[in-house]
Amino acid sequence: MAADNPLGDRLDDDDYPAYTMGRAAEMLGTTPGFLRAIGEARLITPLRSEGGHRRYSRYQLRVAARARELVDRGTPIEAACRIVILEDQLEEAQRINAEYRRAANAAADNSSSRAG
Repeated sequence: MAADNPLGDRLDDDDYPAYTMGRAAEMLGTTPGFLRAIGEARLITPLRSEGGHRRYSRYQLRVAARARELVDRGTPIEAACRIVILEDQLEEAQRINAEYRRAANAAADNSSSRAG
């Protein structure tokens, strides 16, 4: 009956903006000001409710938690945000590279099996 429960589908979605600013700050052990600051640094862009309130997803909370770790170690917030962005870009590039390698290896295997 999961198909009859669209709310359950959204709550399982890492990108669904389920958390208010207050709840997100509480979960991260930080302040709403920290969340505003990382938003201004363009690390995360919360969605807005119809009333204009910021709403955060689980994915955004994980990103914010990583930035908070760096800030807690003494990294300036702007630098922490840049580091997290670069880490994310590197991870994505590595994922794409691995896909290309798999495709190239599959093509080479297919080519050698036809030649043999």
